[in-house]
Amino acid sequence: MIMPGETNVLLVEDTEEHAILIRRALEGGNLRLRLFWVTDGKSALDFLYHEGNYADSVASPRPDIILLDLRLPKIHGLKVLEQIKKDQSLKSIPVAVLTASDEAKDLIGSYRLGAETFVTKPIAFLNRGEFSGMVLDVVVSLTGTSD
Repeated sequence: MIMPGETNVLLVEDTEEHAILIRRALEGGNLRLRLFWVTDGKSALDFLYHEGNYADSVASPRPDIILLDLRLPKIHGLKVLEQIKKDQSLKSIPVAVLTASDEAKDLIGSYRLGAETFVTKPIAFLNRGEFSGMVLDVVVSLTGTSD
């Protein structure tokens, strides 16, 4: 059940360790979040379109923010981002790219396709405390929630 003032976050991340760190960062912020985690690009689109394992829109609600890795199995993160931002019913959902890629083409491509922000994980993951703060800052700034 969704509680008033709760923010639904869809995390699209194929690396379990990264997903755990992101979840811990979000839990440490005293925000009212409901986190949904999928591990590949196809599952992300299934979640957003309520298909397959995510057909129940109550169990898989529309996210208020999407935290998106780029290097994903099945469908690359840039393709997922492109689909989200092309769809009239989804394009208003803020997308924060959290990726291990530091390639300029990924950064430029993410912003061209409509990502609200781009965070490179390797630097952030070196100092997990700093990364926690960065993840919380991203969620707060994109959803307007506060701790």
